[in-house]
Parts: sequence; C-alpha cells; structure tokens
Amino acid sequence: MHDDDMYAVWPEKLVRGAGPRYRQIADFIARAVADNRFQPGDRLPPQRGLAQRLGVDLTTVTRAYAEAGQRGLLDPRGALGTFIARPATQSAQMIDLGMNMPPAPLGCDLQELVQRGLAKVMDRHDVNVMMAYQLAGGGPEARAAGALWLAQTVGPIAPELVLVCPGAQAALAALILAFSQPGDGIVAEPLVYPGLLTAAQHLGRRVVAAEVDEDGMTPAGLELACRDSGSRLVYLNPTLQNPTTHTMSARRRRDLVRSASACGARIIEDDPYRLFLDDAPPPLASLAPALVFHIATLAKCLTPGLRTAFVLGPDQESRDRFLAAMRSFALMSTPLMGALTTQWIVSGSAQVVLDGVRAEAQARQRLARRILPGPFHSEPVGIHLWQALPEPWTASDLARAAREEGLSVTSSDAFQVGAGAPNAIRICLGGVKDRQELAQALERLAGLMRRRPYVLRDPIV
Repeated sequence: MHDDDMYAVWPEKLVRGAGPRYRQIADFIARAVADNRFQPGDRLPPQRGLAQRLGVDLTTVTRAYAEAGQRGLLDPRGALGTFIARPATQSAQMIDLGMNMPPAPLGCDLQELVQRGLAKVMDRHDVNVMMAYQLAGGGPEARAAGALWLAQTVGPIAPELVLVCPGAQAALAALILAFSQPGDGIVAEPLVYPGLLTAAQHLGRRVVAAEVDEDGMTPAGLELACRDSGSRLVYLNPTLQNPTTHTMSARRRRDLVRSASACGARIIEDDPYRLFLDDAPPPLASLAPALVFHIATLAKCLTPGLRTAFVLGPDQESRDRFLAAMRSFALMSTPLMGALTTQWIVSGSAQVVLDGVRAEAQARQRLARRILPGPFHSEPVGIHLWQALPEPWTASDLARAAREEGLSVTSSDAFQVGAGAPNAIRICLGGVKDRQELAQALERLAGLMRRRPYVLRDPIV
C-alpha cells in the first residue's frame, strides 16, 4: 500500500456506542487483515495522523495499536513506522483445504461406532488370529462384505471376484506393476488424480494425456493415445472426477469401453466418489466386466482410517497377477481394520456413516457455493470444488498466497499431465473440523481472490 493510500480504507469516524474506541480500531485492523484490505508489509498511518482523521486523541490510537499488536496483527519497526505483520504460519496450524477427505458424518458419533464395532469384532474373533498374517486379498468374510458394498454400484457380484486391499493407492500401484512394464505409458485425462502421477513416476511409467472435450476423455483420443504410445492401460475417474468434479455421461462411458476393447487396453476405473451421487451413470465395470478393474475405496466416502479399498477384478488370472504384484510391497490389509470394516458393512453401520458423510458434504457444498465466487459448473455434492480464478491471479500465486494466510489449497499444476494447466485450484471441504471454521476459512480465501496478487514488502533501510 502506498503512503498516499494508507488512509483510503479507514472509516472517517468511529461508531458511537459500539464499544471502546481503541477496540473498534483494533477490530477494524483485524477485519481488514482477514479480508486482505490490509496485506503483510503494509504500513499503517502514523498514530497522530490517524487520530486526527478519526477525531480521537492520540492515546486512543496508541492503545489500539498496542491491542492489535498483542493479537499478532502488527509489526512495530520503530522510526520506520508500524506495519501489518506477516502471518505466523510456522506456529499456527494450517487450515487444510488441500487434502481430499470426507467430513465427520452428520448425526452420528464416529467414536461410539468404532468402539462398538471393535467390541463386536473382538467378541467374535480370536485375538491371536487377528494379530497373525492373513490371506492376501482378504478372507471369505471380508470378500463377501466387499461384494455387499459394491452391489450398491455395480449390482450383485460373487464374493470371489472381490479383492480387499490396504487402500486405493496401493491397489493402483499393484495394477500398474501387474499390467505394464517400465517405460510403458498409462493413458489418462490431462487433469488427473496426483496419486497416479506419483505412482507412475516412482514405478518408471509415463502418463500419456488423451484428448478430452466437455464430457471427458474422447474415444478418438483414447485410441490415438494408445496407438501413438503403445499403451495398454487406461486410467479413468469417471464420477465426480478429481479435480474437476465432472461426471462422465453414460453414452461416453459406453463409447470408451468399446474403444479400449478395440485397442486391446485394460481400464482402471477409480471410483471413490460415486456414492455421493444418487443417479450416477453405470460404472464402466458393469459395461465391460472383462475389461475393467474397478477400485472403490472407503477413504473418500467413510473415513481414511479404515485403510480399505475393494477391487473388482475381471478374471482369476488377472486377479492372481494383481495379488502377486501387491504382495511385493503390501502382503495384506490390516486384519483389525479389515474386520471392523466387515462388521460395519454387515451390521449397517457403514451405511449410517455414509449417510452422515453425504449429508454433511452437501451442507458444506451449499456453504462453499454461498461464500466463494462462482460460477460453478458441477453438481452440489461431493467433498471438493474446482475453483476457476479471476485475473490477474494465477493458480500457483494463489496457492502460495493462501499458504501465507494459513490456508492450504491445491494448484492446478499438481494435477496436470504436461504443460498447460488451467487457471484453477482444488478446494477440499472435508478436512476442516466444523462448518463454522470452514466458513471462516472460505471467507478468507474468497477475500484473497477479490484482491490483487501482492508481493511482501520489506522496509527501506
């Protein structure tokens, strides 16, 4: 802020009867910092000059600056003046709008459900068995529970088709190991789940971007990418896609499985958000069971702590190859969490948690859409938003500025295959403890987007 502008944002007078004058001034500074009218490094008016503008005595302004300083808002620098302090993000806890996880379920006590579920598990199981090695891919009871859970989306299936895995990322890595070779390409959309990029990089594979249109990957794009790269593995996240939240139409899904079949390619269908939609199009696995590996994690719709994902494999040979790859780095799922997951699904507790998570997620979507600048082109469900940014902000600058404000968001370049990331950020709604704190964080983020990008300024010495 230039010296000529330092009075521009201040009121011309204080409000009579609105509390002590010094506190009104300190509160005004706090609000101006929260909505980015004051930015770190801005110099406040000299105390005498501000006193004259507001029609108060010098002692009132001195006391107000001292109060604001005690709140950590100001950085007094002697003869140089008083400046807005830089955020103390090192000591303050970062507010997490960057990690995609479900919120605590509305209307149910998660701690009680866990305690009750574990008590029932231990009543039914020998602790020595629970603490021993288990079958890779899950035992009969766990696979039957997985089949029951997947029936909500893919219809009735035999338990022997289901594999129980320690999370979707482990399942994804095992599929890459089992069905590709070092140097091979994996066809995906240009904006893709970062876990795929990480797994491909560390396993020596390439992610190849296919052409997309307003409905996602195009059949012609899939075929061209497979032909040019020699890829025989296609990754799709067709429902409430991460990060764009787009849901692919039923027609496009049918066209893509036909194109993949024509190319001799297998499809990895990563479908973590499907249960947030009441009327999602049919999963790819139901359209081409012999072609698709379907991954359904509980981390995004129930809780990450269960560390459980179900994989639906097309045939016994493919499932054996998958398990052999999985055993190279994860011998089994955690027996205790697997048993709790099974108990929750069979008893109906998992559905109770899902219903509570869906209700809370919808409430948070409504809150975010009321606070954040639109327009929004996705359905008001799920646990994340894809926020286009106003000029002159760039995604990387906004993410950096948000971090300086104590807010964690994810820039579009974290999802981009190659160059050309759109000017957008992903905002996750589930990681903040309660709605009031989320509203405050979103207000701060919206205020930041309304401001122009700034550079922290040091005093001239």
